[in-house]
Amino acid sequence: MRAAVVVFPGTNRERDMALALKRAAGGRKPAMLWHGDAELPAGLDLVVLPGGFSYGDYLRCGAMAAQSPIMRAVKAFAERGGHVLGVCNGFQTLCEAGLLPGALLRNASLRFLSMDCHMRVERADTPFTSRFQRGQVFRATMAHGDGNYFADDGTLDRLEDTGLVALRYANPQGETPPEANRNGSARNIAGVLSPNLRVLGVMPHPENQVDPMIDGTDGLPLFESMAASLKAA
Repeated sequence: MRAAVVVFPGTNRERDMALALKRAAGGRKPAMLWHGDAELPAGLDLVVLPGGFSYGDYLRCGAMAAQSPIMRAVKAFAERGGHVLGVCNGFQTLCEAGLLPGALLRNASLRFLSMDCHMRVERADTPFTSRFQRGQVFRATMAHGDGNYFADDGTLDRLEDTGLVALRYANPQGETPPEANRNGSARNIAGVLSPNLRVLGVMPHPENQVDPMIDGTDGLPLFESMAASLKAA
């Protein structure tokens, strides 16, 4: 898997993401790309937009990052069928860039959330989730102030009807009560796919849980899924 991680001013999760990708790819380090770059390296399989506070979260989270030179190249890459993962601020940027529908609003509590959560896998037949089982619940870390996923009812219905909800906030038993949805996201949505299943945005941080010596390996299957799927491709 030939991956690259995009770094914007204010990004702070690029090293965690790079370590997760390296672990899943058998030691192969991802390329690190700067927001001012106008082109992607040739031969990439995957581009990752990691978490942080790009451009200080001025205007709206991800809004300025979506207009950066590198994002023109990322959008072209996605349009050619390339795989793109956006986590936390990366998810916000993908929505602002029009690569995924909807928007990420202020958390319902109006407070920054820094805590563990659980997500239920809604699909296990995508390049990002093939190492999970459908309905499997895994733990990840929330660290955001604007993670409240919103879209109009028509868009939400379309996402549900076409199977583009990848992950949903749940309790450890796989149920979706309101208390499992800490940021207030519509229909407990935690992760959204593009129609071709090659772009994924997810709000919590699976890269936090890839090392048994640090915080467990709940998130590792997501990265192993990408490595296996892109190696096969």
